[in-house]
Amino acid sequence: MASNGHQGDDESIDEGETPTKQPRSDREMPGCFRNEPDNEAASPAGRATSQRQTSNSTARLRSDSVKKTRPPFPWFGMDIGGTLVKLVYFEPKDITAEEEQEEVENLKSIRRYLTSNIAYGKTGIRDVHLELQDLTLCGRKGNLHFIRFPTHDLPAFLQMARSKHFSSLHTTLCATGGGAYKFEADFRTMADLQLHKLDELDCLIRGVLYIDSVVSSGPSECYYFENPTDPERCIQKPYTLENPYPLLLVNIGSGVSILAVYSETNYKRVTGTSLGGGTFLGLCCLLTGCSSFEEALAMASEGESTKVDKLVRDIYGGDYERFGLPGWAVASSFGNMVSKEKRETVSKEDLARATLVSITNNIGSITRMCALNENIERVVFVGNFLRVNTLSMKLLAYAMDYWSKGQLKALFLQHEGYFGAVGALLELLHPS
Repeated sequence: MASNGHQGDDESIDEGETPTKQPRSDREMPGCFRNEPDNEAASPAGRATSQRQTSNSTARLRSDSVKKTRPPFPWFGMDIGGTLVKLVYFEPKDITAEEEQEEVENLKSIRRYLTSNIAYGKTGIRDVHLELQDLTLCGRKGNLHFIRFPTHDLPAFLQMARSKHFSSLHTTLCATGGGAYKFEADFRTMADLQLHKLDELDCLIRGVLYIDSVVSSGPSECYYFENPTDPERCIQKPYTLENPYPLLLVNIGSGVSILAVYSETNYKRVTGTSLGGGTFLGLCCLLTGCSSFEEALAMASEGESTKVDKLVRDIYGGDYERFGLPGWAVASSFGNMVSKEKRETVSKEDLARATLVSITNNIGSITRMCALNENIERVVFVGNFLRVNTLSMKLLAYAMDYWSKGQLKALFLQHEGYFGAVGALLELLHPS
């Protein structure tokens, strides 16, 4: 039994303002990724000069060491999924006049192209609202950009990389996701690029923890929905992932992977399901004739899934009181479609909404069972299925809260599907 998708409608819930997140003082990423310099305790006056000299010498040695170990620009990380390619690019903002003189034209051309556009061709998008400014990575200050495009357009990306002579700057590109294996030969033959392939789940966790640690202003990276079972009082609230372990990490892409995470390096894949974002889009294309994820979501937002699904009340005439099942719960997804008369009354929007509700309810049900089995109360949902998909997020929040009687909290992250690419970038800068 599952939610029918009616209680969590977008149009019936007002989202509150998201307060800013306070910077952390006790957790920094190691090595190059430290976002703030170490604070040194004040020295006694008699030893101040010698300690300053030692400190300056150490700082110079540390700076020289970082310069020697950090890779040349440009800095990229890629996550090549079954549906989308996610790319993160670090744009240095502290280039000296000497560096600018020595910088080759190819590097300038790539930087201008990526940062002066928000769209690339017909399908590439830079998510400007996700850009992280004034980050310090490996001693360099700059902005982190987030770019995505459909996986089927990867040949166009490789052609662009070839035309801009990317291989003359970068012989190896850190990449994760199944596509890093599937398209490895294409990168080599079409763009003369060598891929350094990385485990996608390692990158996912590393990326989640890093982004959450550096977002200290603006909307909180992590958030939840307060009062998810009450549409009129449901609002978005910030959540701080201090001491996050253990947590259940649910990655919803084309399919779904569910991880139990006990530390940055200690985790296991509990289970998954083949019914994910790719299933939603594929079924919507078949049932409605839509051609994009955004179009499918727009249809779903206008539809009514209860015309398509068979509810508990359609079977019992009301609630199934013995087992506490409310009449509005879904007893059979698409169950009403066995009736010819009902098939003739539903719209494409209804079918899209029922598809979304079915996929989301299935993910929520499996997640809840995993949380119970692993004895974990904190659940974090990530992945591009949740991009511009507030409807599914509220359905998941509702389901977690309702069926667990308030014991499980569904958490979400602003950068949704980019964490694997961020993890790949971090591996480029600081190999594990």
